[in-house]
Amino acid sequence: MPSITIEVRRRYDHATEVALMEAVQAVLVEAFRISPVHRNVALVVHEPHRFIGRTDCPAPEYLTNISIFLLPGRSTAAKRRLYDGLAERLEAFGIPRQCLLVKIHELPAENFGVRGGQALCDVELGYPVDV
Repeated sequence: MPSITIEVRRRYDHATEVALMEAVQAVLVEAFRISPVHRNVALVVHEPHRFIGRTDCPAPEYLTNISIFLLPGRSTAAKRRLYDGLAERLEAFGIPRQCLLVKIHELPAENFGVRGGQALCDVELGYPVDV
């Protein structure tokens, strides 16, 4: 049950915003083999002067940060699939690879509250995390 926050510094039209969030979710499903019904994706649009980033990004208006909060257990190979898949998929939105930062935050199951106030460690996920 990963939780994803995508931060950008440019506005997109509504359809593109939805497509961007769906693309990130799809890569997560592919790379980590999670159930597609487990979705929690937020898009945050910053004013450009409130989001500075890498100076080697060839198109600063496309700076994009993705933070993913999830349970520990994914292999380095799965994380590499995620990073490469995100970079590849987001190029379709004009986001150069050099302008993308992906951060994984691994939290123990007891640090997630889900399904009406249950600790995630007390809930059956329905998918493995050791991929």
